[in-house]
Amino acid sequence: MANITLSVPGDLHRRMKKHREVRWSEVVRRAIAEYLENLEGRSRTAGQLLSILDKDGVDLSNVSVEQAELYYKKARALEWQRTSTTPATS
Repeated sequence: MANITLSVPGDLHRRMKKHREVRWSEVVRRAIAEYLENLEGRSRTAGQLLSILDKDGVDLSNVSVEQAELYYKKARALEWQRTSTTPATS
């Protein structure tokens, strides 16, 4: 496994030291992995997404604009919730 050096402000470091039970390297490792997943997921083209839907047998022709907008809003809220929660540590 590779090692990296991470710089954090003094105040943040003091707060981190109050929670010695947390494996901060694991928190950072998970945050980086999740961030990369988000970056790589955003790079998909509309064509790639349509091919995934087609492969999964999803027929978008039966979805109204209103339904699509509702699904989009729900997905956006769930994604925000997923990315804004602190990962659990073991």
